[in-house]
Amino acid sequence: MAELRVPELSSETIHASCVAIGGRAVLIEGRSGEGKSDLALRLIDRGATLVSDDQTICHRASRVGELLASPPVTIAGKIEVRGIGIIEMPHVAKVPIDIIVVILDSPPRFPEERRSRRIAGVDVPCFPLPALEPSAPIKVELALKQLGRTAK
Repeated sequence: MAELRVPELSSETIHASCVAIGGRAVLIEGRSGEGKSDLALRLIDRGATLVSDDQTICHRASRVGELLASPPVTIAGKIEVRGIGIIEMPHVAKVPIDIIVVILDSPPRFPEERRSRRIAGVDVPCFPLPALEPSAPIKVELALKQLGRTAK
């Protein structure tokens, strides 16, 4: 009997903030209140550009294996700054996704293997990080250089 093949989604909206660093998107995934927006804001302070806060649309590009990040229209150019409110700022869309930061309170000291998550039919490397520690933005930048899909 022939194997039944279910087509993969071509886009997904995920609960993640997203910034672009050097034209490469970093998804920041975690539960509410864990620091997604805070980490995005600190990365923006270091030169990143906002893609989306809290919800990100991920869609497969026509180029094989490329996944693009964009904000939902209703929240484009807006980020929540806890204690201040919703702030408008410049943003970009359709940025190739390179890595996913998964917020964990206590990630392993030495990850045993590289992990990835499949989004809209594309595998994206992910790594755990406690988002609120002071070195978190630097670790994201290092992970992008070392673990990203287009790392050189």
